[in-house]
Amino acid sequence: MINYEALFKISYGLYVVCSGNKVKGNGFVGNTVMQVTSYPMQIAVCCNKNNFTAELIAQTGVLSVSILPQTVSPTVIGTFGYQSGRDIDKLKDFEVRYGIQDVPVLLTDAIATLECKVNQTIDSGTHFVYICEVTDATLLNDSDPITYDYYRKVKKGVSPQNAPTYVDESKKETAPTSEKHRCLVCGYVYDDAENEIPFAELDGDDYECPVCQANKGQFVKIE
Repeated sequence: MINYEALFKISYGLYVVCSGNKVKGNGFVGNTVMQVTSYPMQIAVCCNKNNFTAELIAQTGVLSVSILPQTVSPTVIGTFGYQSGRDIDKLKDFEVRYGIQDVPVLLTDAIATLECKVNQTIDSGTHFVYICEVTDATLLNDSDPITYDYYRKVKKGVSPQNAPTYVDESKKETAPTSEKHRCLVCGYVYDDAENEIPFAELDGDDYECPVCQANKGQFVKIE
């Protein structure tokens, strides 16, 4: 038996991982980044094989990691976590600089950034694990980084479908309580018991999902 709540106790952060160059760049929200060696300074980064960014990493051999704060905006999470770079230019509305081999580095909302050269790619089934040598590390400010636990408990977010920690929340058994509505885009659940205004009374023109900014019409009632 697997109790997913036990797995959620593993410590994760939230990051935007980018690759590509000035001509074509992309990024995704990841929660699996960790240091694996001190000399040379190497980190491991996990990426779903279906991500467009995985194609860019294979082409360029470089990537960047932007470490996000607890105050990260829904726009960053919604764009990099729940949209595809095959459909839109994710980087065009954000502050970006270009580092090693012109790899894009997201600066918007970032508290620190890493530029990395991929030394090894490990096929782990649904995902690639990249062992990367850090060529540059920049501290932008001293804000507290967001953890996946904070993201789930405070921001009420869930993993995108391509994330290694993704769980189909609709299949999890929950005790019947107050009325709840789930965002079809990102999985966020609006629970009437945790909000002053019931979902049914929210202004359909003004309300946006706090995680991905989807409108009220993108929510469905959880039976």
